[in-house]
Order: sequence, then C-alpha cells, then structure tokens
Amino acid sequence: MSAEQRKKMIVLMINMFIAIGSFGIIIPILPAYLASINQGGTAAGLMIAIFAGAQLIFSPIAGKWTDQYGRRKMIIYGLAGLTLSMFIFYAVNSIWLLYASRVVGGIGAALLVPAIFAYVADITTFDQRAKGNSLVSAAMSLGIVVGPGIGGFLADFGLKFPFLISALVSLAAVVFSIFVLKESETKEVAQATEMAEEESMLRQIAMSVKKPYFIPLIITLVLSFGLMAYESIIGLYLDNQFSATPQEIATMITATGIVSVIVQLFVVDRVVRRFGEVSVLNIFIGIAAIGFLLSLFASNYGVFFGISLIIFLSTSILRPVLNTLISKMAGNEQGFAMGMNNAYMSIGNVLGPTLAGLMYDVRITYPFILGLVLLVITLFITMAWQKRSLHAKALSKQSLS
Repeated sequence: MSAEQRKKMIVLMINMFIAIGSFGIIIPILPAYLASINQGGTAAGLMIAIFAGAQLIFSPIAGKWTDQYGRRKMIIYGLAGLTLSMFIFYAVNSIWLLYASRVVGGIGAALLVPAIFAYVADITTFDQRAKGNSLVSAAMSLGIVVGPGIGGFLADFGLKFPFLISALVSLAAVVFSIFVLKESETKEVAQATEMAEEESMLRQIAMSVKKPYFIPLIITLVLSFGLMAYESIIGLYLDNQFSATPQEIATMITATGIVSVIVQLFVVDRVVRRFGEVSVLNIFIGIAAIGFLLSLFASNYGVFFGISLIIFLSTSILRPVLNTLISKMAGNEQGFAMGMNNAYMSIGNVLGPTLAGLMYDVRITYPFILGLVLLVITLFITMAWQKRSLHAKALSKQSLS
C-alpha cells in the first residue's frame, strides 16, 4: 500500500477500534449487571437480538446511503448512534429502556459497518482487498481485546461505571472522525446510485438473490446464526458453569481477542493467497464446528478457555474472508453489497441470540448444540457451492475450446 493508503487505513482502524472497544468494555460485567436487575439468559439474548434487528432493518438503507451520500457521513452518524446508545444504557435501569438503547445502537452499527468496509474497497486495489479487510477486522478484534480488559478492571468501581466510560470513549470516536476523516471520493458510484430507485429492505433482499455473491451472503447468515448463539450466552455460561468472575470473563475475551488480532494481521492474507477464499471457508468452518463439539465436554474453566481460543481463531479468519469474497464479487456495488452483507449477518444475529437465550434458560448446553448444527449446515452449503462453481468453470472452458 502507498503512504496515502496506509494513512487512510489507520484512520479507519482507529474508528473501528474505538467503536468496538467502547462496546467491549461492558461485556464482562453484563452477566452480573443483568443479575442485579433480575434478568437472565433470555434478556442477554434479546440484548443482542434487538441490536441486530435494528441493524437488519436499516442495513439496506444504510448501504444505499453509503453510496449516495458518502462514506464519511455514514461513519460519523453511525458512531454518533452508538454513542447515544451507550449513554442511554448508563442512564437507565429499566429493561425496556435498555432494549430501546440497543435499537439506537443497532441503527448506528448499520450506518457504520458497511460504510467502513465500502471505504476500504474505495482505497484498495482488487489484490489489496483481503489485506485491507483484514486490517479493519484486526482493529475490531483489538477493540475486543482492550475493551473487556478495561471493563473487568472498571467493574471494581461499580457495575455501571464501565457504561459511562464506554459512552465517553465512543464520543471521542465521533469527535475524532469529524476532524480527521476525509471522504473517499467515489463520484462514479455515487452518481450511479443517485439514478437508482429507492427500494424497500425486502425488495433489496429479493434483488440480492440474483447477485453473484448470494451464496456467500447465505453463508454469512447461517454462520452468524450459529456463532451468535455461542457468543451471546458465553458470559452467562462461564458464570453459571464455572463461577467465573467479571475479571475471568474479561481475561478469556481478551485472550481470544489477542489471538484474533494476530491472525488477522499476519495470517489471513497469506492463507487466502495460498488456498483461496472458498477453501479457507471450508477448513475453518470445520474447525469451528469441532470447537463447538468439544465445548460440550469442557470440564473446567481452563479447558473451556482453550476450546474458545480455537473457536475464536476460526471466526477471526472466517469473517474477513467472507467480507473479502463478497467485496470482490460486488464490482461497483460496494455500498449495496456491504449493506446486504450486514443485513444477512443481522438476520443471523437476531435469530441466533434470541433462540440461544431461550434455550439457555431451558438447558445451558442447548445453545452450543444449536451452534454446532448450524456450522455443519454452513459447511455443507459452502462445499456444495464450491462444487457447483468448479463445474461451471469446467463447462465454460469446454465451450471456449
């Protein structure tokens, strides 16, 4: 990458780091906080599902706005929404107002995420795309590393104190973006989008069925469903099964985040270059499924810790690879494609945590079984798509010859 590209990437990474880090602060104390207001697995699942539901509804709109009005505005508005959500979360104790704060946060995420990945596509070449997405994903993982570690420490000053710090850090990201972030200048795409009709979310999802990246979108949905079923209740599970403290939960999340950062900075690009995106999907979906299976037999905190490292290592590779695959197949529809990617991911993020929370309250191992089943389904979808793609290529070569 050139010096100018690196400068812009650093700004995007800082934005993503602060946004994710500010939310990560509250993760280790969420189980204790929900218990303090007499809530359990269902509430924990709904916290994530409501956030994802709002993200789902606004993602197609946000993707189109990203192309039409520019990446910079959507990034700033998205960060502002996340900031407001954090301040509401700090200020109230009512479970219904907490749910409302998640709606606001979901809208903010819908504006932020596709805009950042579309910005990456604007400033990178086709061959640099995997590297650019990996760097942004690494910034997300670093936020997950730093945020929970800080949250576990701040919990000693009171359960709600981390919420305040989270809101202030997120506010800093808004100010930073206003003064530092410049537009990526994509006039051709913006002009093309301005001529397009405004479509409803359902219409846009229907349109995505005909896109060449539809199968990767389906994989994103199913994968998100299974993974979020796991992630949404992991804190509650550690607390219930192994009597883990907020500091121990923070330690595990921080460790898995460190693994994610290392993998996304130094491994993803090399692995993709050597094996290709589809083969990498097959390999690491399989590894994640094995991790889910092993988690059912974890006998103590240490064993579960090790298994979680395997699962998070896999997801840290899968997410940027899927983003890159969709981005490469999208051409000049970067905003629309990333909006659809966000929408399909949000569908999984709504259904996964909702079912996981309900199932957790029935039996705490059921969410892990659900995640395992969904990952196996994802693996079969990926392998079938790969086989069909290879067959299509073979037919194309025969017709040319």
